[in-house]
Amino acid sequence: MGSIHPMKLQSNDTGEKLNAAEQGKLWATYMGNTMSIQVLSYVLNHVEDKEVKEVMQSAFNLSKQIVMTIKDLLQQEQYPLPIGFTEEDVNVSAPRLFADEFYLHYLKYLGKAGSSLYSIAVPLVTRRDVRSLFTQLVDNSVQLLNKTNEVLISKGMLSKPPYIPYPTKAGFIDNKNYMRGFFGEVRPLQAMEITHLYDIIENNSISKAVLIGFSQVAQSDKVKQYFLRGKDIAYKHYNMCSKLLEQEDLSAPMTLDPLVTTSTTPPFSDKLMMFHKVDMFTMRVRSYANAASLSARHDLLEKYTRMIVDVGKYSEDGANLMIQNRWLEEPPHCVDREALVTK
Repeated sequence: MGSIHPMKLQSNDTGEKLNAAEQGKLWATYMGNTMSIQVLSYVLNHVEDKEVKEVMQSAFNLSKQIVMTIKDLLQQEQYPLPIGFTEEDVNVSAPRLFADEFYLHYLKYLGKAGSSLYSIAVPLVTRRDVRSLFTQLVDNSVQLLNKTNEVLISKGMLSKPPYIPYPTKAGFIDNKNYMRGFFGEVRPLQAMEITHLYDIIENNSISKAVLIGFSQVAQSDKVKQYFLRGKDIAYKHYNMCSKLLEQEDLSAPMTLDPLVTTSTTPPFSDKLMMFHKVDMFTMRVRSYANAASLSARHDLLEKYTRMIVDVGKYSEDGANLMIQNRWLEEPPHCVDREALVTK
């Protein structure tokens, strides 16, 4: 393996300061990738399958490169580095917690969240060097996702969204009941609704397995109970969406629970695991809201609203638990003018 270097960015020759969007996205990207480095260092210490290890190594190298690049950029700005996650948050010698196959599904799960974070940043950031960074990150994340999918396909491990018949002709909606979903004649699911239901099922299948593993190795009883509650939410959402596909005689992704081992030795700190799950559940609010925006049936909108409430409350409770333990790092924020006046 060759040495890893920071990415080459366009120069900030205007002397611009980092705006709120740039600070926020750089902070979130740094935090997420310092976590990924620790998780992937553990994975690489025991993964056996050669192809899986190659993909994990690519992901590890990319996370290292991202952290190095942001670190250089922030230091040039004399901007305080986030604490993030370090070698103190991982025990690379801990026994295997997941099967090799699971790591491919897990990497796809992380990759979807990362590419969403980066692609949303591109139209919001304006400084040339930061724009250059996030543009590269979108491209790199897509390449890694493609590589992950290729290995899943080659090993026969990738479940695909269900097939539906081609339409016989193009046309317009002429039925005022098109959005009905509770009573009377309910129309079949359309392609975009199937797409997002499938994505949500897949994400919850992976999340449930992660939560099973984390609950086995958590050291704090409160953290353990938090993960078990998250597992129940993930399974509830998995079932809600799976039933909608099954009603249309469409297949749904299988659960991945058998890919979790029986190890109870913690490979990660409770702090890292809590950050991981709160962060991913927060991302799920965006996923559910996006699905709702592309669904026309009233019953789907009602289900997504309930699911958003579930994950929103769960994420809030997780953040409060992290605050109690002084694990929740403060992101960049605006000045509290009122506090300055009363100081």
